[in-house]
Amino acid sequence: MSRTSTRSRSSFSEPDEQSASPGSVPGATPGRRRRPRAMRALATTVAAAACVGVSVAPASATAPASAPTAPTAASAADGSEPVVSRGVPIPAFYNPPAALPSDDGTLIREEPLPLGLSLPGLDGRPMPGTATRLMYKSTDSNGKPVAVTGAYIEPSAEWKGDGPRPLVAVASGTMGQGDQCAPSLALQNPLTLGRETVSVAYEDLAIYRLLSTGAAVVVTDYVGLGATDRLHTYVNRLDQGHALLDAARAARSVPGASVTAESRVGVYGYSQGGGASASAAELQPSYAPDVKLVGAYSGAPPADLTAVMKGIDGSALAGALGWSINGFAQSDPDLKAIVDAHVNETGREALKDTSTMCVGDAIFGYGFTKSTKWTNSGDSLGDIIAADPRAQAALDKQRIGTLKPAVPVRVATGVEDDIVPHEQARQLAVDWCGKGGNVTYEGLKLPNLGDKILTNHLVPLITDQGDAISWLTDRLSGRTATSNCGTLPLKR
Repeated sequence: MSRTSTRSRSSFSEPDEQSASPGSVPGATPGRRRRPRAMRALATTVAAAACVGVSVAPASATAPASAPTAPTAASAADGSEPVVSRGVPIPAFYNPPAALPSDDGTLIREEPLPLGLSLPGLDGRPMPGTATRLMYKSTDSNGKPVAVTGAYIEPSAEWKGDGPRPLVAVASGTMGQGDQCAPSLALQNPLTLGRETVSVAYEDLAIYRLLSTGAAVVVTDYVGLGATDRLHTYVNRLDQGHALLDAARAARSVPGASVTAESRVGVYGYSQGGGASASAAELQPSYAPDVKLVGAYSGAPPADLTAVMKGIDGSALAGALGWSINGFAQSDPDLKAIVDAHVNETGREALKDTSTMCVGDAIFGYGFTKSTKWTNSGDSLGDIIAADPRAQAALDKQRIGTLKPAVPVRVATGVEDDIVPHEQARQLAVDWCGKGGNVTYEGLKLPNLGDKILTNHLVPLITDQGDAISWLTDRLSGRTATSNCGTLPLKR
């Protein structure tokens, strides 16, 4: 695979050596500046991350925040320039090998991972634990082998619950589509702040709180996020579910790991991660019966992508439309052909640009953009997909809730969430209840904190975190979960 020093990996056009200037929007009037509303939305995101204990790493005006150990830029086998995504060099570790193992969950390689937030413990062990960077084998939505990266953290805290030390497989919320946004890199760099990219490790608190219970944690980077051989397939149901379950398998082989095949396993995720954990709960009986799954927390899950596309279109996170379309066009040639036929030049440039963006970049560059500006007809991407049976069928294949999870699940969603709409998340709980699932549903009642600016979506992530971790810890301890499906019709 040919790699350039600054890549743009959209499925719709070849990469070039030019990147958009900070704050510019492809196809916009020259000199257009970042919109104040988008800046407020990003400030909200950063403030929310700060509230959950993310500290700011040193940063300069010309480079991303430095890691405890400086990364080594990846070099392609053909001798081309190192992989650099929006000014961030991607460590050589993230280049997948040409040949992959046959068994899912097989550990391909590992190395120590310095945590950006770590303290020496009284007993000499680092707090909250010792981290290892991983690459492991999984299977993508087309049944093809794929290398996925991630991280395993062996906790310093003792497990005091019943049974051997358990494992929590964490699926991060939306980080972006550029390789520099990978959750494992975010563990090393809590804040990446440079001229070309902004990434905040807002999931670190949940990970550290899980470690404080004495459970080990494995984090997946998802398919194509970090690994340099392909584009991240954002919110792809099968890719995400497989990657999360295979991360749990890979954790058993990490040198020094205390978890085994007998360890109870929980999956945890919010937003994009909520969809991944929900998918893993459905797929585990058929895809990974050897994983001893005992519970799944699914917060604000994007279970119905048709509804979610309408929620994010025109919102602070409108750039996520680009990630969705890019990823699905890579996986589904029919959808790529449909989008190619309907997207205009401005849309093509936006899809190309977003393909290397993190959340902060997307808010600055495309916050509150409407997809009607990206199409030839002036119709929204959602309307175009809904009008084409092939495109709608592609999204329907991503629907979560068609299978019964074999383990207790906790679905939580803010009733005012307008980014990942509350009603479609609640419908997931209804669908699972209708199939006889053991479901704990929580509709989180908060005031409307501002339309389309991410607050209605982000705040429940923080306010529900303690209850979510307590619920999952009970499952890891062997305690029985009681379904509230019987009262669900009375709950909003």
